[in-house]
Amino acid sequence: MMRMLIRCLALAMWLAGSYAYAAAAFKIVTADQRGTYFAIGNDLAKLVAPSADIDLEVVATDGSAANIRLLREAPGVKFAIVQADVYQAFVDRGAQKNREAMRVIAPLRVILPLYNTEIHYIARADSELNYLHDLKNARINGGLVGSGAAFITHTLYRMMFKTPMPEQNASFLPNDQALVKLITDKSIDVAVVAAGQPAPIIANMKPEAQKFIKFLKFDPSHPTSKQPLSIYVPSVVRASSYPNILTEDFTTIAVGAFLVTYDYNLQTTVDYLVRFARSLCQNFSALQAKGHPKWREVSLALPALNKGWTYYPPTTRELRQCTGGGATSPSTPRACTSEERILGFCK
Repeated sequence: MMRMLIRCLALAMWLAGSYAYAAAAFKIVTADQRGTYFAIGNDLAKLVAPSADIDLEVVATDGSAANIRLLREAPGVKFAIVQADVYQAFVDRGAQKNREAMRVIAPLRVILPLYNTEIHYIARADSELNYLHDLKNARINGGLVGSGAAFITHTLYRMMFKTPMPEQNASFLPNDQALVKLITDKSIDVAVVAAGQPAPIIANMKPEAQKFIKFLKFDPSHPTSKQPLSIYVPSVVRASSYPNILTEDFTTIAVGAFLVTYDYNLQTTVDYLVRFARSLCQNFSALQAKGHPKWREVSLALPALNKGWTYYPPTTRELRQCTGGGATSPSTPRACTSEERILGFCK
């Protein structure tokens, strides 16, 4: 009888231990399945999450604005990859007492700055457009509503030309549909793809595509570039990223990407996120060696963030300990802008 009791107790303890360390089913929201955010999410799911006892599901989405809302509202979503200008737009509107923006952004926290996302402006090969400052009055597809590409397309247009993009010139199709329409019925003049190079949807094009498309360049010295450079940065797109399409490097505009979470305080969730940060540090060399090439541009250093942005303290402490890092750390109704519609603040 005593031996049976001991066996039962041992089994109970084993089961309890197994339950305590069972893999947590978490989700990370990214962007289009053929984009770089999705690839980065896959790398985290394969190379980081398992060591943290996390079963990480990579979810394709409409993009950054949608990701912020999904992180706040969708069950199981614990991580999001978010474009810096979209995050900043929520912060800015929250500071302007927009209640919805404040509700959405206030509890979000940054785990890690990632890399710069190149913005690829693609035109027909025979187009008269050659530079971003040629875009005025062009018919532009910025990607799905809620995507970072849509937001930057409209924000950059407003900054460069001091006016919103005409609604009749704007479309919000998925990248694949936009590229087809660009070269078939020619109902759009430019398709915008926001993705860290090499963007799979472009890298997988056949050499024959050179006959049909070209990339528009960004000229940092042009007068229209002054205001955009207060938020965005020039970035060189390398010919080696798209050997089937490019014969030489060119300059475009880029925006930072961030890995973001929620300000969780439930201890079980906190523990999993701490283990995730520890695994991220321990497996960082594997990410850079085996993951998407963009991981080679990522650093585990945690630089100072913009005003209104906050790191998630539990993961910050873990990353700094691992790397030996140090310190830091009702209005009158008006018309809804295109950027606010993209962010989901109004219809």
